Amino acid sequence: MIISRTPFRASLFGGGTDLSDYYENSRFGYGAVISTAINMYTYMTVNKKFDNRIRVGYSKTEIVDCVDEIEHNIIREALKIVGIDSGIDIVYMADIPLDSAGIGLASSSALAVGILNALYAYTGKHVSAERLAKEACQIEIEILKNPIGKQDQYAVAYGGLQKYQFNADGSVFVDPIICKQETKKHLQDNLMLFYTGLTRKSSTVLTEQKEKIPQKMKRLDRLVEMVNIAESALQNNNLDDIGRLLHEAWMIKRQFASNVSNDLIDEMYNRAISAGALGGKILGAGGGGFLMMYVPDDKKEKVRRALGDYKCCDIGFEPQGSKIIYVSE
Repeated sequence: MIISRTPFRASLFGGGTDLSDYYENSRFGYGAVISTAINMYTYMTVNKKFDNRIRVGYSKTEIVDCVDEIEHNIIREALKIVGIDSGIDIVYMADIPLDSAGIGLASSSALAVGILNALYAYTGKHVSAERLAKEACQIEIEILKNPIGKQDQYAVAYGGLQKYQFNADGSVFVDPIICKQETKKHLQDNLMLFYTGLTRKSSTVLTEQKEKIPQKMKRLDRLVEMVNIAESALQNNNLDDIGRLLHEAWMIKRQFASNVSNDLIDEMYNRAISAGALGGKILGAGGGGFLMMYVPDDKKEKVRRALGDYKCCDIGFEPQGSKIIYVSE
């Protein structure tokens, strides 16, 4: 039996510039994001099945005779890439409900990276974070044609607080954010997550966003510039600048598609700002999921009360990416 554990992620800056329509045409020659893995996870358990059939367990159970019969598209394509075609039992679990797709924590990419990691380990192979991220992108973007970018696959494969640069030639540079541990701890403590209660398909939001990229290039350029500004702010321990940059980035992002925000999200955001938050954003494509706010320590309780109708989740930064946590003979 093999068990892999893969973190979810919270994207801080640069979301949208990881789409190929942008970074292949950017005046910088690249897109860039700052993203951190968080201490919420998806778990993939892989075991040999007694017979030659395939069982896949998640919010439903599939028992099939061949890979092509599997309905779960990511698991189906991962089995094909690794080259396993029979006699395997796969169970998928997570720290969020399995039917909560579209909450902005990169759950589908964590699944893609995590199942690849577990399947390779099952065959006796250890593969790099780079390979896991590339093949997860291959599944989600090239094979399944999802209108998404690359940051999620890399963020959950590598883990940590990182800057990712998506180059026009398709390569990706991964660099850790170098700052004091105290700064990183304060940033983590000042980020608050509130669940909106809304879910959506990211493809719905991102399809419109991709169509509008040619008209939004200057705004996307500004998001890339803000990645470098935010990196400098962290290096110099100017944490409140992070809050203000998040606010500016959210004002830009909400213009990218008609369904990035809505009345409920706007009300939540404005209530948090009025209570002392400096800025924030909806994680992921937008339209629902988690609202992340940057809140100075002395304002956290006031913000918590202002959004008392919504579940608040304290998060920690996860330094590691996808890993194998259990192996039995």
